[in-house]
Amino acid sequence: MNFESIKKIIEENQIKTVDLKYSDLIGNWYHISFPVRRLEYVLENGIPFDGSSIPGMKSVESGDMILLPDPSTAMVDPFTYHPTLRMLSYICDADTRKGVKKDPRSVAKRAKEFMQKSGIADESYWIPEFEFYLFNEAEIYNGKFSAGYKFTSAENKEDLPGSYEDIDGTAVSNRRGYHIDVPFDKYADIREEMVQMIEEIGCPIRYHHHEVGLSGQQEIETELIEFDEITDKMMYIKDIIHNCALENELTATFMPKPIYDEPGNGMHFHIQLRKNKENIFFKEGNYADLSEKALYFIGGILKHGRSLTAFTNPSTNSFKRLLPGFEAPVKLFFGLANRSAAIRIPKYATSKEMKRLEFRTGDGTCNYYLAMSALLMAGLDGIKNKIVPTKENGFGPFDDNVFKWSEERQAKLLSIPTSLEEALQALKEDHDYLLAGDVFNKELIDTWIYEKMKEVVAVRNRPHPYEMNLYYSL
Repeated sequence: MNFESIKKIIEENQIKTVDLKYSDLIGNWYHISFPVRRLEYVLENGIPFDGSSIPGMKSVESGDMILLPDPSTAMVDPFTYHPTLRMLSYICDADTRKGVKKDPRSVAKRAKEFMQKSGIADESYWIPEFEFYLFNEAEIYNGKFSAGYKFTSAENKEDLPGSYEDIDGTAVSNRRGYHIDVPFDKYADIREEMVQMIEEIGCPIRYHHHEVGLSGQQEIETELIEFDEITDKMMYIKDIIHNCALENELTATFMPKPIYDEPGNGMHFHIQLRKNKENIFFKEGNYADLSEKALYFIGGILKHGRSLTAFTNPSTNSFKRLLPGFEAPVKLFFGLANRSAAIRIPKYATSKEMKRLEFRTGDGTCNYYLAMSALLMAGLDGIKNKIVPTKENGFGPFDDNVFKWSEERQAKLLSIPTSLEEALQALKEDHDYLLAGDVFNKELIDTWIYEKMKEVVAVRNRPHPYEMNLYYSL
């Protein structure tokens, strides 16, 4: 989108304000606003800001950075009271005007450029699956002398809000929520509102439905969309879901395991590579009609799977979801239509145009730019080094439920880490594949480990409410 196109949007919508958004290392959104009359100047010169005030971004001694807007991401903000144009930005060095090493959006840009320079593929296409809960109430408190949380849902008879009496009997119990129909799918219209807003920003949706969790768990899934477009759109989608929920007096969470012993929220990534518009993952007659390059790509992700979880599952809560029995893969292998596999080959995607793989381990606490770039780099490393998963120990393919195998046979499969600390240690030991082409860098990885270990320690050092049950009276 050029400046003339943006001017037309401004005139048609009587825009008064421009809001620049950017992501920190963890994936939190920040913003800064300015009058629309300054737009042309800012597009050329950017806006200076103090990078040392953004966690993990830069030291105080060298804090000066600038935000450079990306005009291609301009759109009217659907949630502001005053007419506002929002844009995503690159975090750039004040001197060079280049994306800094730890700017997540710049990492994604470098990952795509590395793929193209490798000659392996021109484009990568992705489908993210957004899983989230919509709660009526979310009460959270943490202090020295008390700690706890409470979530409620008008959909679940065992989890009703205090003021909700369920006089129409539409709250349900003793069944699963997957594809549950209205009137029991109480938030179908709100989900549809979200989807229409997502489509209005140019992001086509494949479908949406109620997920397994009975206390308001939802899923929205996009069509196949090119890498750099979908990473940006995902930031907008998450924003739409949160704000749309709040406008309807609900609260949304992508937290992997908000409720004990209930289904968790994953974020599955479907991936496909193309060269000269042709899908390079398809080869009719092979296992699941996968080409050699597709198998190598799978091999790369599985080989680096343990370190990848540091980016795809980067919260202490992530590993409370990754448990056997909840369709959350904990073993690194691949298979056709196998939902216990870390990489599933969708059985319904049989055509050359649709053949793809699905990475099922990730969750919505990830920074999309970093997680998807890391997956892409691992797969490209697999192609470069011809890592054949069928020859690697225990990578498959396996088409049956491995959790019904004997314990001895299961033990031969490579497991994902069981904690964030273990995942960060795996990243410390295995990250050279991320450094290729200067896509990631040692400074970013060291900072990521440092910042994430703060979370590990913060959770580890606090008494857990269930410890009171176990030990208070001993």
